[in-house]
Order: sequence, then structure tokens, then C-alpha cells
Amino acid sequence: MQPDPRPSKQVRDGRPGAGSAASLDWPRILAENEGWLRTIVFARVGEPQAVEEVMQEVALAAVRQKAPLQDPTKVQSWLYRLAVMQSLLYRRKQGRRRKLIDRYAQRTRPTEGDARQPDPLGWLLSEERHRQVRSALKRLSSRDAEILLLKYTKDWSYHEIAARLGVSESAVEARLHRARQRMRTELATMDVVSAEC
Repeated sequence: MQPDPRPSKQVRDGRPGAGSAASLDWPRILAENEGWLRTIVFARVGEPQAVEEVMQEVALAAVRQKAPLQDPTKVQSWLYRLAVMQSLLYRRKQGRRRKLIDRYAQRTRPTEGDARQPDPLGWLLSEERHRQVRSALKRLSSRDAEILLLKYTKDWSYHEIAARLGVSESAVEARLHRARQRMRTELATMDVVSAEC
């Protein structure tokens, strides 16, 4: 028999213990709402094996209260938003993981001539591009280089960068946008100079 998806009378009446969201009986509330939350998560991630992982994150987030529940009578809508957010975070993480695997596969793809070594011309061009990128990074301001390196060498999300730098995610996005534009300008300038030589 499925648990009743509605919050208990105690929660509906807004009388969870002392009346605050922190005093709610989270294990019971999560158990009562688990069935429909799993459905929401599955609809969002599309992978049955991922549902358990996301549900664990939902439970942790509910207990930690990083985005606190203001009104205990709205526990279901709050849990819904939490499940959607954790599903999105999971999909974003999986997308980054797939890109990383694809990049690795591209770098280590064997050539017809030698299964162990990359194409020498491709290697030379790749090394030249890496040298140009390193040189362009040195020409950027330390703030621009710092944020580009955090994003592309650490593979951090905007949220992770914002948390470490103590700025908002929108500030990180704006700084990254400007830094990428300046990097493109530097690389284009270097291409023009090398073409003239």
C-alpha cells in the first residue's frame, strides 16, 4: 500500500512540534512523500538507476535546509522544488562527465598508422594551440586568467566558483563572459601576428 502523499495533519495544521520547519519529522515526511517524489525525479533524469542517487541528495538537502522551508504547511511544494533542483544538478553533473569522457576519447583516439601514437601533424598543431593559449593567458589580467582556469581546468560550475570567490553566480557568469571575449581577442591577435611573420 502506497503512503498517503499528503502531509500529516500535524504538518497541514502548521503545528510541527515547536512550529518551526527545523522541528519537522523529516524521516517521516520524506517516507510519506517518497513515492511521488521518485516519479518526479525519474521524469526529470530519465534513468532508473539515477533515481536513488538523486533521492539521497533530496533527503540530505531537506535535512540540511540550505534553502529553508519558510512555511511548514507548504512542505510538499518545497519538496517538489527540491526534487526538481536536485534532478537538474544531477543532469548537469552527468553532462559534464560525458563531455570529459568525450574529450578524453578524442585525445586518445588511435590513428591508422600507429595505435599507440597520435598523428604527428595533429600532435604538432595541438601543441602549437596549447602554446598559444598559455601565452594568451599570460597576457590577460590575473582576474580573467583566474576565472578561466577555475572553470576550465577544475571543471567547476558557476555555483562552485561563486561559493569559493564569495560572489554571486551572475557575477561569475558575467566575469567568465568577459574573460572569454578577451581570450578570443588575444588569440585572434596572435593568429594575425603569426600570419604576418
